[in-house]
Amino acid sequence: MESRLRTIIILLFVAITTTIFLSACGEKELTTTVAPSSTVGPSTTAAPTTTAAPTTQSSTATTLGGKDKIVFGGARPLSGPMSFYEENALGVIYRMWTEEVNAQGGIYVAEYGKKLPVELKIYDDQSNMDNCMRLLEKLMVEDKVDFILSPASTAFVFAAASVANAHGYLLIAGEAGATSIEKMLPDLPLFFGGLISYSNHYEIPTLMEIFKELGVKTVAMLYLDDLHGIEYSGTMRDEAAKNGIKLVFDESVPATTADFSQILRKVQKADPDCFFVPCYPDQNYPMTAQMMQLGYNPRMLVMGPGTTYGTYPAAMGGEKGVEQGYKIVNGVSGYGVWSPHSSPALAEFREKLLNRVGDEGHMNYWGYAYLYAGFQMLQQAIEKAGTLDNKKVAEVLKTEHFQTLLGETWYENQLLAKECYVGFIGQWQNGVIEVIDPGPKRTAAPIYPKPPWPGQ
Repeated sequence: MESRLRTIIILLFVAITTTIFLSACGEKELTTTVAPSSTVGPSTTAAPTTTAAPTTQSSTATTLGGKDKIVFGGARPLSGPMSFYEENALGVIYRMWTEEVNAQGGIYVAEYGKKLPVELKIYDDQSNMDNCMRLLEKLMVEDKVDFILSPASTAFVFAAASVANAHGYLLIAGEAGATSIEKMLPDLPLFFGGLISYSNHYEIPTLMEIFKELGVKTVAMLYLDDLHGIEYSGTMRDEAAKNGIKLVFDESVPATTADFSQILRKVQKADPDCFFVPCYPDQNYPMTAQMMQLGYNPRMLVMGPGTTYGTYPAAMGGEKGVEQGYKIVNGVSGYGVWSPHSSPALAEFREKLLNRVGDEGHMNYWGYAYLYAGFQMLQQAIEKAGTLDNKKVAEVLKTEHFQTLLGETWYENQLLAKECYVGFIGQWQNGVIEVIDPGPKRTAAPIYPKPPWPGQ
């Protein structure tokens, strides 16, 4: 009954959020076209480890009569409060992948006997859910793009999953969890969630293993009053109950909150072993600064998206620079992680990203590697299917294993398999994000208790 009630609450939340965001806003489009190379043949990306016979037929009208490009369409937050994710998450990756694919001449599609370059058709949803859903419909129904990109954030992806499936479009989740969608997956055969790990997709269960190792017995939780917060707080309550962890504080905070001082004083008074904060950067970053101002230094601090980004120490360092930021965030943990210390391939990937984004302050150790692996799998699936038919490409994604920068990579029940992740919980240690999961994927032992804030 409790699980059913939670599902009803989540569905009501999405419906209410969509209604609240109703507005008539203009749209901005960004279209990128890169001229194809004369090269013909399969791409030079790593080949899949298993084989599948290509098909030479397609059921979509967009592929009849020959093609000269593959169009990827997206309704993305080019502006508004969620533009952070376009600038520091999926936006960086889909542009980098597109440029790399086109530099190789495109994606080889057997149905056309040639490589087709990728073109991006991106609309600005202005961080507005109603705009996002309307523009996705436009991309699928009017523009008839070949594939669609994921919207940003859990709530937006939750709303988009059914819309894309109804129109016969494959949708691979980007900056989003999928806890509330898992039970719906059998009815969403074209939706793939869990490229980035999320609450019950091993993050909080792994955190419980760390708690057991460190002797953490009590947790204070302050969560964002949106779908992300609902998913994470629900999973934390369930896992805490199963593992004998006592929640000594459990409250939500609206996204508009700017002053956390009164709430932080309550948390400080509760004196938890761990302060768990499933919020977004707009809350996590100022909240960290306000903890320092109040002199509250949790023994363990685990925060949400944005914490394992290079923007976190850069923001904390401010005018004093990222080196000061590293001192401030030393010992702070976040969920969702990959580390350059995990493998030579990921160390090389970090260097390639640094050349693109300019400096460590624009790095993303939460999603970049997993999002890029998702595009590598999609490219290989298109080549193996030999068609742009979304349903046939989806079947290849469900059944095949692929070689990506993560190594052998595959989906299991439309979610990235647990074995493919290099980590679930990360911690800043001396200027580097480390994987602190128990087991062989750990790159450094966790620091506990967290060191005092600099100067305190």
